Amino acid sequence: MILVFGSLNVDLVVPVPRLPVAGETVLGENYRIVAGGKGANQALAARRAGAEVRMVGAVGRDAFASIALHDLTEAGVDIDGVAQVDAPTGAALIGVDDEGQNQIIVASGANRLARADQVEDRWLQPPGLLLLQMEVPEAENWALLKRARAAGLSTLLNVAPARPVPASILPLIDWLIVNEVEALAIAASAGYRTEDARAAGERLAGAGTATLITLGAAGAVAFVQGKAWEIGALPIRPVDTTGAGDAFVGAFAAALDSGLCLPHAMAWASAAGGLACTVAGAQPSLPMRAAILARAEDIAPARLVSRSIE
Repeated sequence: MILVFGSLNVDLVVPVPRLPVAGETVLGENYRIVAGGKGANQALAARRAGAEVRMVGAVGRDAFASIALHDLTEAGVDIDGVAQVDAPTGAALIGVDDEGQNQIIVASGANRLARADQVEDRWLQPPGLLLLQMEVPEAENWALLKRARAAGLSTLLNVAPARPVPASILPLIDWLIVNEVEALAIAASAGYRTEDARAAGERLAGAGTATLITLGAAGAVAFVQGKAWEIGALPIRPVDTTGAGDAFVGAFAAALDSGLCLPHAMAWASAAGGLACTVAGAQPSLPMRAAILARAEDIAPARLVSRSIE
């Protein structure tokens, strides 16, 4: 079972010919309203990849709440831990250009009221995996990490959006998933000063936290137990990259939860992330298990490339 504590949003997606610069207005012909939020996206991605998933977070008492929860419910994600609170359901305003690149503004809303004590003790029974992101209050993440570690659960933190993680928290995290910018920010917060994302990942892994860095079209690299594993990306033409990172994380979590080894888990994640770029929208783009397994075969197996810094 994967327990996801995180954000639930509604995304307003606007296709535009190009993304605006500061102070500029760019017109789009239309927009779509779809469910989103990193927590909900990753919960749905893990569920579609075959895992049993429970979602914990917060939505408002408004019309957007039902939209935010619809796809999770349809997929069979347990939403008993999602609270209704006196704040608007979170929303994201997303512009997507003709090359599939995006620009995102998030209004946190109800996500700021998500609390770790919504997670019942009976939901923290091993075996299991706790999956976290950074769109809910940090203190609540850290409180839940401590409970999960004490209960014997595995833990995975996707540091998105990039924010500092206290050095005292890193030992509670079994898996850290970051992009290159996030890797540098986390390493700096832990006292490792470097301008190279791979070196940052090596340093974090050397301190005991297995670290996986996503590299966009270049794939991903994982640093764990003194070794570095690298995998390429699925060859695709991107339509919308909005949900790619969440698809990657959710599929990786599902693979770990099912007992797969790291190289196979990386292949699942890379295939899912690539597939998500071929469909517009975050949750509509999250691939099913069968598609992930089929396209994972199109990616060269993860390879051991070096030993990490001791």
